[in-house]
Amino acid sequence: MANVSVAAEWQLVYNRYYRKPELYQMTWKNIDLSRNKVACAPFGGPIAVIRDDSKIVQLYAESALRKLRIFNSAGVLISETVWKNPGGRLIGMSWSEDQTLICIVQDGTVYRYNIHAELIEPNASMGKECFEENVVECIFWGNGVVCVTEANRYFCVADFKTMKVCELARPEIEELPHCVAVIEPKYTMTGNVEVFIGSDNGVLMLDEDGVQKVDDTLVQKMAVSPSGNFVACFTHDGRLVVNNIDFSSAVIDESCESALPPEQLAWCGMDSILLYWDDMLLMVAPQAEPVRYFYDEPLVLIPECDGVRILSNTSMEFLQRVPTSTEQIFAIGSTSPAALLYDALDHFDRRSAKADENLRLIHASLPEAVEACIDAAGHEFDVSRQRTLLRAASYGQAFCSNFQRDRIQEMSKTLRVLNAVRDIEIGIPLSIQQYKLLTASVLIGRLINANRHLLALRISEYLGMNQEVVIMHWACSKITASLSIPDIPLLEILLDKLKLCKGISYAAVAAHADKSGRRKLAAMLVENEPRSSKQVPLLLSIGEEDTALVKATESGDTDLVYLVLFHVWQKRPALEFFGTIQARPLACDLFVIYARCYKHEFLKDFFLSTGQLQEVAFLLWKESWEIGKNPMASNGSPLHGPRIKRIEKAQSLFSETKEHTFESKAAEEHAKLLRIQHELEVSTKQAIFVDSSISDTIRTCIVLGNHRAAMKVKTEFKVSEKRWYWLKVFALATIRDWDALEKFSKEKRPPIGYRPFVEACIDADEKGEALKYIPKLADPRERAEAYARIGMAKEAADAASQAKDGELLGRLKLTFSQNTAASSIFDTLRDRLSFQGVS
Repeated sequence: MANVSVAAEWQLVYNRYYRKPELYQMTWKNIDLSRNKVACAPFGGPIAVIRDDSKIVQLYAESALRKLRIFNSAGVLISETVWKNPGGRLIGMSWSEDQTLICIVQDGTVYRYNIHAELIEPNASMGKECFEENVVECIFWGNGVVCVTEANRYFCVADFKTMKVCELARPEIEELPHCVAVIEPKYTMTGNVEVFIGSDNGVLMLDEDGVQKVDDTLVQKMAVSPSGNFVACFTHDGRLVVNNIDFSSAVIDESCESALPPEQLAWCGMDSILLYWDDMLLMVAPQAEPVRYFYDEPLVLIPECDGVRILSNTSMEFLQRVPTSTEQIFAIGSTSPAALLYDALDHFDRRSAKADENLRLIHASLPEAVEACIDAAGHEFDVSRQRTLLRAASYGQAFCSNFQRDRIQEMSKTLRVLNAVRDIEIGIPLSIQQYKLLTASVLIGRLINANRHLLALRISEYLGMNQEVVIMHWACSKITASLSIPDIPLLEILLDKLKLCKGISYAAVAAHADKSGRRKLAAMLVENEPRSSKQVPLLLSIGEEDTALVKATESGDTDLVYLVLFHVWQKRPALEFFGTIQARPLACDLFVIYARCYKHEFLKDFFLSTGQLQEVAFLLWKESWEIGKNPMASNGSPLHGPRIKRIEKAQSLFSETKEHTFESKAAEEHAKLLRIQHELEVSTKQAIFVDSSISDTIRTCIVLGNHRAAMKVKTEFKVSEKRWYWLKVFALATIRDWDALEKFSKEKRPPIGYRPFVEACIDADEKGEALKYIPKLADPRERAEAYARIGMAKEAADAASQAKDGELLGRLKLTFSQNTAASSIFDTLRDRLSFQGVS
């Protein structure tokens, strides 16, 4: 009998059943759908209602001001607001995928509201053309809209998140279309929006690139299927024709009772189409007689993925195809394994032996029967029937060894969630198919946005999902709604809940508190944030720079320290900034490293304020070198003046500290040398002196013949005689002034000896000049080696014999190894020395 009572509510359409259970009795009062514009969100979403200003209606005990009211699917009021928006008549209203209410008025202005009837700023616009020509119709789909203007132009927004408006091709028709339908971008070949319009010329297809005629039929109403494969058309002669999307062939061609176009045309899943006139709802399906449902009140059809919700003034119903598993169990006269299992449970409850008989009959098909009972339970809205079906599945599972044991548990979890959100106060009548398509995370997000935090938290916990999003949203909402609660009590309330979730971002909640004007509360909240990367930026945003610097240095993250430094640097006077960082070594060191590269002047101010005069001196010295690298700093350039001044200033600062006497003296001599080199460049008009050493300066002066200048440099910098002789010998050899070199050697006995004279001549390949100085070498070994270098073997041998050095003779022999006569001389001398006992 139970099966009969269930199936008695079904309607047979060809070979499939449909059912229309009532989900809710609407709790709202004095709402007449015929007097209002209504927008219903899919997936059991909210219902927006506002009085239709295009109709003349009688006002009862209500204000003349229009109100935008938002209800849940059971008619429970969620929020309301007075409609005061300019822009003309409200043309269209629909919910986006993220449950934002989109309202488009006559001048193309787009107003957006959240579920709490709060206007979301800023407003958007459909463009200048819509403003000038006025919008007359809006066709919405998931997250976009097509607007038709009085001038018969079509403007499209493909995504409300970007609000990018584009114009579609303009059809060459004078009158406005009879109907418009949209193919969503995800179902088109081009990935762009395509629009069907029904005109006196037939059905036209528009996109951004052009207009194409696709059918000659005069159509008064159209609706594209949820899959984008078919389009249902109500023709001018009262027929319902369902075509392929390209209008190549008709799947359904059914004559209807009225030639008047229906008020609404909607797909019921993928199997049937609903047409609604004033008092009748007609369902048309392939190969079946139309089914009629009669109503004495206005309706709104809300298409879903698996059926259609039917909203009236008094109730919310759900028309859907009966699921296969439900049909197997409850169909009249069904003998399927699932039906016998369900019947076996009934016998078991009545302690009848027929229960065992039914189980024996279906033993081979028991797993399929159990699965069917579980699946049927998922599709039920009636809680007692869900429970009975799950009991039947559990009863069958006890006799089934190879069935997946956690299937009943999973379905029970899902049904508990669905039953919780179907409660009249929540009013989200999701079917299991809609729930799977929507996903649990999106459902939780919608509960959060509706401020149903407790239910969202319990579902998250029950399903083992992350609770952080729920608790954070609750905390932010609590701060917004608790303006009268002092900071410290509110902090305790927040922390009590925030501690439930490890790793939660206190910084995000603190940021919301700061945005709400509660800076003290924000500062106290951010103290609990364990992640410095989130804590420090927020502390800066709420003006807690000192605390931010402490936290950044404690973290050891140099990027965070630099973030705080740059922030404080821009906000505070220099001296205050210096005082802030001076007590923090890490911050101070990082500042110095950065400023050395990019901010010398600021760094000098810092060192001066902290008494580090030597550091300022080093910076000045470094700047002088940077000036020297400038290509303009040559040939008597005035840049030498600032350069020398910097070195002199550095010398002055060095002299004020006892520890930097060397640096002070070096800076003084550097400045003196630069000045002399600058004068030399000016006088010689050759940019070859600046930044060379003292030795190079002397050598260059001698090479240029400016002996007086060389002597001046020698005197100024107290160059030693030995160094002076070395420099002058090689400088004269460089210019091959041998007479001057000989004269110089005779001025007085050279303090460096004559060996440099010999080497300079030999290096210049002047053996004759070298012979002038070799005899003057006091050391016979040096004479022997010098003679050997110019190839005079006999003289080298004589000098070596005077030295009585056998090892030297051996080296000289190797030098003349190609000369047999010379080698024999060295052998003879070595033998003689050996005979004399000299080694």
